[in-house]
Amino acid sequence: MAELLVQTGLNALYAAAYMSLIAVGLVLIFGVMGIINFAHGELFMLGAYVVVALYADFQVPYVLVAALGLVFVGCVGVAMEWAMFRRLRDNPLGGLVASIGFLMILQALVSMGFGVRMAHVPPVTQEVIIFSERVRLPVQRLIVILAAIGFLTALWAFLTKTRFGWALRASAQDQEAAALQGISINQTAGIAMFIGASLAGIAGALTAPLISVNPHMGHSVIVAAFIVIIVGGVGSLEGAVLAAVIYAFVHTFVTTFADGVIADVVGLLLMLVVLIIKPTGLFGTADRA
Repeated sequence: MAELLVQTGLNALYAAAYMSLIAVGLVLIFGVMGIINFAHGELFMLGAYVVVALYADFQVPYVLVAALGLVFVGCVGVAMEWAMFRRLRDNPLGGLVASIGFLMILQALVSMGFGVRMAHVPPVTQEVIIFSERVRLPVQRLIVILAAIGFLTALWAFLTKTRFGWALRASAQDQEAAALQGISINQTAGIAMFIGASLAGIAGALTAPLISVNPHMGHSVIVAAFIVIIVGGVGSLEGAVLAAVIYAFVHTFVTTFADGVIADVVGLLLMLVVLIIKPTGLFGTADRA
């Protein structure tokens, strides 16, 4: 029983790692731009298909493919900001609807290019790290965990130690005041969109060898991401990370000892309980930061 608990905990840690990347990217976009990007799950999907296209089909080195996935999806995010969100800056509902339309376009394009069947990506290695005879952590999952820690640490350093990071935080707090201080709202929005999209893209690229890659894989991810940011507090990066860990552990343990459908229900109940106790979420405030 103890070994099962430890193994489930390791699985939950892996789930928390990639979910943190997705949720933090979504929170960053909303915090700076005030836009709910429903296509964020499809950016995760694009990152996975970069691995399918280059690593699985053409055997390009995996590290290079992951880096290309990060940059490519980040550039798609910048294009979204320029083509859609910038023109709908004063119309958040319009931006939300536009993102829904864009996710359908991405799904259609990927389906046309790769088909609707699930794609298989071989793991980087079959080797496992053994904590005991029956408790194992595949190296591919360890890569996801370490990469998530690295990217989130780098993001924290960027936001707290650099001039562009300070500009992003200022824009998230008050765009008008930031503009009066000479901060370019268009520039900060583009940077936020690149970072947020690239985090989703690298999450997809890192997890592609471990999941079933298909054009509709973003659906479940975006639902979980919204639960995470609501539990953590809309606009709070720290809350998103903590909520991702809580949600991943709850969902993984319930799935292991009960059922996946029950785990989805429990995840929603977790969100409801948090909202009843603290309507702004764990780290949220009454006003959007």
